[in-house]
Amino acid sequence: MGRIPVAREGYPFILAALFCIIIVWAVGFIWLEVLFVPLAIFVTAFFRDPEREIPADSSAIVSPADGKVIKVEKIKDDKFLKTDALRICIFMNVFNVHVNRVPASGSVVDVIYNPGKFFNASLDKASVHNEQNAVIMEGPGGRRFAFNQIAGLIARRIVCYAKPGMSFEKGQRFGLIRFGSRVDVYLPAKCVANVKVGDKVSAGSSILGCWDA
Repeated sequence: MGRIPVAREGYPFILAALFCIIIVWAVGFIWLEVLFVPLAIFVTAFFRDPEREIPADSSAIVSPADGKVIKVEKIKDDKFLKTDALRICIFMNVFNVHVNRVPASGSVVDVIYNPGKFFNASLDKASVHNEQNAVIMEGPGGRRFAFNQIAGLIARRIVCYAKPGMSFEKGQRFGLIRFGSRVDVYLPAKCVANVKVGDKVSAGSSILGCWDA
C-alpha cells in the first residue's frame, strides 16, 4: 500500500472538519454543509504532501519549500553561518504545499528556535522579529548551510523533526509550517544561484543553486 499523500499533522484538522460535516448532516442542518464541506476540502488541500522527484545531481541544492522566491542576495550572515552567505527567501501562501524538505544532504549541527511575533512573512522584518526555527547542517567536505522556517501572519505552528546529530538526504522531509509562512536558505557565498526573484519553486524538486566547483 502506498503512503497517504497528506502530512500526518493535518489528520486532526481533517478529521475535525469531517466530524462537523457528519454532525450537521445527522441533525438535519444540511445548509451548514455549504460551510463545512469547503472547509474540509481546504484543510485537506493545505496538508497535502505529494511525492517529488529529487534531482540526482550531487551539486544541486533544492528548494526547501513550495512558493515564490522573494529575495536572492549576498549578505553578511551573523546568525547562522557566521560568514558571507547567499540568502534565498521563499514565501509560501496558504495555497502552497507546506511540507518542508532538506535542501542538501548532510548532518544536523544545530537547531535554533526563537519565539517571536507574526508579521506578514513577506516583509523584511519577519526574518528578524517573527517566530522562527533554524536548522544548521554540514554536508560533504565540511560545507555548512542553513534553512530557517519563519512563521507568517496567520501561521501559528512551526513543526521541525530535525535534531542535532541526525542525518538527512537531499529532498527528505524535515517539517512544515501551518497556514502561510516563509523559509530562508543560507548557502556559502560562492554558491551559484539558479533562481531569481519572482520564480515559483517546488520543495525537493526545484534547484535553487549549485555548490561552487
